[in-house]
Amino acid sequence: MSEGFSITVNGKLVRVAEGTTVAAAVMMANEPCRFSVRGEARGPLCGMGICMECRVTVNGVAHQRSCQLICTPEMAVVTG
Repeated sequence: MSEGFSITVNGKLVRVAEGTTVAAAVMMANEPCRFSVRGEARGPLCGMGICMECRVTVNGVAHQRSCQLICTPEMAVVTG
């Protein structure tokens, strides 16, 4: 069984198991995926990439659907 690996979410080191989605890692870091125009914290809603509520920046690439991405070692995720 894999020991897992670490990624960063908004600069926080998060240890994840192999196969963990980025959305799950963001929740493990206790961070919102983004904020609404009213400033409300938003997170994954549909879990299948349709609602776009879980968009984050991954390794410098904006608007990635975190519920559809699997974490990879040393991945850098920025929310907001």
